[in-house]
Amino acid sequence: MSAKKIFLCSISNINSGTCNEDCKFCSQSVKYKADIERYIQKPIADIVEEAKAAAASGALGFCLVTANKGITDKVLDFVCDVARAVSSAVPSLRLIACNGTASVAQLLVLKEAGIKAYNHNLETSENFYKEVCTTHPWSERYETCQNVNKAGLVLITGGIFGMGETQEDRIAMLESLKTLNPSSVPLNFYHHNPALHLEPNPLTTDEALALITLAREIICDADRIMVAGGRELQFGSRQDEIFEAGANSIVIGNYLTTSGREKNADLAMLKSLSFGVAKTPEDR
Repeated sequence: MSAKKIFLCSISNINSGTCNEDCKFCSQSVKYKADIERYIQKPIADIVEEAKAAAASGALGFCLVTANKGITDKVLDFVCDVARAVSSAVPSLRLIACNGTASVAQLLVLKEAGIKAYNHNLETSENFYKEVCTTHPWSERYETCQNVNKAGLVLITGGIFGMGETQEDRIAMLESLKTLNPSSVPLNFYHHNPALHLEPNPLTTDEALALITLAREIICDADRIMVAGGRELQFGSRQDEIFEAGANSIVIGNYLTTSGREKNADLAMLKSLSFGVAKTPEDR
């Protein structure tokens, strides 16, 4: 029997710390003045080099992230330029865009530029969302996910655990995600920044593992359950247990404003578990 294949994804923060929304969990909001690197547009040549490094480390997905509520004409043009440059230099990568709320028309433009998937997280339940964000409603997030499906892009959508939500909120979020038929579900675990207006509500490792299993049970048709932001902090020396719990995808390398584990450590972990690295989206 062939080894289980793990899908690796890498993130490029191509526009950092410029968002005007008040999401209490996000250090990229200008409202909280978190001590992070901020820039309007990362040089495309630098992004291409990141893409090459990601591919060399086994990443199949490469996500282009911008810090804004939604896509503006300027953001759309920049992401399309980046997508064309990366596709030309590293054709093996599956390009993902994560640029906030988006219309079907905007998503079709991204698709034409070479974007294969779009990531827009629900973050939490509809009921709890107003506790962590007041500048836009949860319904806009859900509508963007619907637009992704209408545009014929692969939908990636998930959320964050550990923001003070109840177990009922977690279940409600997962059930909402299920209705969207996502291909991949990124599960993030809140990583507190002292500048943020949200007190950490840490989960135990066993609780976090149980949530991965719950996600796999509820969203059973998803191709991938991905453990993303906060993995190293939440699971520590027990990161290998996420796969037994139901995950089959991870982010490799750094996140948006926090550092991830050294790539070779993740690759060594997968090798020690006799797991392979996915070479195509169909690998399992």
